[in-house]
Amino acid sequence: MDILWTIVVILLILWLLGIVGAVGGSLIHILLVLAIIVILVRLIQGRAPA
Repeated sequence: MDILWTIVVILLILWLLGIVGAVGGSLIHILLVLAIIVILVRLIQGRAPA
């Protein structure tokens, strides 16, 4: 019975890491898009990047 609980806990941890990884991956893509938009706006407005 201990082995079964160990497997359940390991699978639960891997599942949670998968969710966090998916959210983190999406967040990174959103931040990259926002950074590109900010750079383009600064270029269009003629301001030098900081």
